[in-house]
Amino acid sequence: MAPTSRDENQKRLDIHNSSIPVICRSCEARHRGICGALTSEQLTQVSRHTTRQQVAANSEFVSTGDDVKHYSNVLAGVVKLTRLMADGRQQIVGLQFAPDFIGRPFRDTSEVSAEAATNVKLCSFPKSVMDEMIAKSPDLERRLYKQALDQLDDAREWILALGRKSAAEKVASFLLMIAENVDPEKLDRDAPICFELPLKRADIADFLGLTIETVSRQITSLRKAGIIVVEHNRTVTVPDLERLRAHGEMDTG
Repeated sequence: MAPTSRDENQKRLDIHNSSIPVICRSCEARHRGICGALTSEQLTQVSRHTTRQQVAANSEFVSTGDDVKHYSNVLAGVVKLTRLMADGRQQIVGLQFAPDFIGRPFRDTSEVSAEAATNVKLCSFPKSVMDEMIAKSPDLERRLYKQALDQLDDAREWILALGRKSAAEKVASFLLMIAENVDPEKLDRDAPICFELPLKRADIADFLGLTIETVSRQITSLRKAGIIVVEHNRTVTVPDLERLRAHGEMDTG
């Protein structure tokens, strides 16, 4: 989700607002994430318990079945959510970007694993502190509901993609999702968008229900059509976002 002018105005106000904790003033989770629902007093309370951490790419920081003791906001990078089946097979069930909230309030154990797909920066806070605050703050509860409903909408889109879209549409839709979310602060829909693929092609294939060969073939097709530019195998430039969007919505075989 790209930042709005309201987000930018609030950020400018917060930078000069001494009642907002310093650590929160320029934080994306404050302006576009769940912390935007908190008052300055609540932010101060939460900030007393927060920790910032860097998670290296390919490192798992939440495992399926773990006791949930902390929640986190994604400040930068891409997080891969996976489910482990009884026979050991693993499925990617979602991707999270800044300023997404990681965790399920009022649930004691995690049903998914969370792994840093890229280098990730997190702001973490105790579950007990946030659960108490959710119970007392209708605005925070509403913000969490909205994120949950947005994720439900995204899941429905991917059910559609997996069930009905062609391989070409799936790959184009995936690239569009990354382009729009991987660095929303720098998103300019009227200019070329450049990003590093956060997943290896094997993971992209797993996420889309395709083979690695099919993913590679479709990326090559998009490159030859001039819809994307690929450098060093992982660096993607999208010259025209709307052209990529259109390609993700039409059956090209």
